[in-house]
Amino acid sequence: MPAKKKPAAKKPAAKKAPAKKPAAKKPATKKVVAKKAPAKKAPAKKPVAKKAPAKKPADKQPEGEIKIKISKKTPQPVRGMKDIVPKEERYWLAARNKAQEIAQSYGFQYMETPVLEDAALFQRTIGKGTDIVEKEMYVFEDRDGRKLALRPELTASAARAYITNGMLNLPQPVKTWYVGQMFRHDRPQAGRYRQFFQFGCETLGERHPAVDAELIVMGYNYYRDLGIDTQVMINSIGNVDDRQRYIVELTGYLRSKRSYLSEESKARLTKNPLRILDSKDPQDISVVEEAPQIIDWLSEDSKSYFMKVLEYLDELEVPYMLSPTLVRGLDYYTDTVFEYVETATVEEGGTGLALGGGGRYDKLVEQLGGPETPGCGFGLGIDRVVLVLKKQAERDELKLEEKGPTIFFAQLGEQARRRAMALIEGLRREGIMVRHNLAKSALKVQLEMANKYNVTHTVIIGQKEVQDGTVIIRDMDSGNQEIVDQRKIANEIRRILK
Repeated sequence: MPAKKKPAAKKPAAKKAPAKKPAAKKPATKKVVAKKAPAKKAPAKKPVAKKAPAKKPADKQPEGEIKIKISKKTPQPVRGMKDIVPKEERYWLAARNKAQEIAQSYGFQYMETPVLEDAALFQRTIGKGTDIVEKEMYVFEDRDGRKLALRPELTASAARAYITNGMLNLPQPVKTWYVGQMFRHDRPQAGRYRQFFQFGCETLGERHPAVDAELIVMGYNYYRDLGIDTQVMINSIGNVDDRQRYIVELTGYLRSKRSYLSEESKARLTKNPLRILDSKDPQDISVVEEAPQIIDWLSEDSKSYFMKVLEYLDELEVPYMLSPTLVRGLDYYTDTVFEYVETATVEEGGTGLALGGGGRYDKLVEQLGGPETPGCGFGLGIDRVVLVLKKQAERDELKLEEKGPTIFFAQLGEQARRRAMALIEGLRREGIMVRHNLAKSALKVQLEMANKYNVTHTVIIGQKEVQDGTVIIRDMDSGNQEIVDQRKIANEIRRILK
């Protein structure tokens, strides 16, 4: 219908315009030029001269008018998608370069997966009852009749790549990072597009609270290094059995409050009741506040695991807030889940702009036909990072520093592991890159890894060193060792590397 109305409106306008123009031209040409020759040509030229200066400003306006006319014929960006133009270069490059810098400083290696995947990959892992699968995925059939999807997220793709590329045969854990485009047919709004970019990190092949804590602090440092203050929101959703028991309890409570729920939450009640906890509808919030909390339904193992993650974050002095309603919107998550919220909006009394998040997914690889493989990771929205950076009045452009020789950091015992995390963090801030595997405990295994990385020196810390405030620095070639004060470790490593 709209297509028919537009040409109908243009046709009468076109007929009236030529009808007026010849009427104005005929008396001018016949009377001035043919009969009264020179006398009436002069006044005819004066209005021309007067119209000439009027044409100069008109030359600027037609440029705008031309753009409007062209825009009607030129294809526009698809709704919810945008161009990244040169004036935004400094923000996008700062966000991407910082992603590479952070990932590499923690020993993560780059990977990239196809934008197109088999649609079943996401339907099986994300969950059929989720909004992403039911409402937001771009799904179509190719010419071979195969059902494909533009990837709505990248963790499932990373797990698929881990299996199909035989990464389970590599030294575990496999630590990868990526920056890529994702697609969801969501409602466009500030900082949320249908084509969006994420920086993500995945650690596959190791289950340990230190792995979760490292990923959380990586994301926190990414925002902090960009000058964005964030608050870590964290929760545990337990293992699969814990969650099933909780869903039964939650569903019973929500059914008793069904008349108070929004229409969307009423529909979710039978499909995916956990998503109701994530609702931003004011009608649902008051109901959710009184809902049973999943933390009360965790097994002892899940509670113990979660408490250790929090202890590591305390050691690293990462500010976090327990969020009992945080569940994340993907079915493959287990145990630790977390999000990053812009601190400024929280302090102003708002719910906070969510910048990214992640969690543990110990059953994902197995769900895709691989061996039992624990995993944990995060995805951070670069579009929202750019949105926040644009709000900042002034900031310096970020540049990548050159990578120097690496040192391996080994630890023995729980106290040593906690102290090692803090020391490694301090070295990274000093611009010193170290390799490590905090999930390993045996010194022999860690020294073997150090040899594979071809490092020149290994820093060792055990229970005794924690008490003494020292570390041991071992020359990997000669085997010579020296004891160094922990406060002087950065200076000593710089001296060694020179």
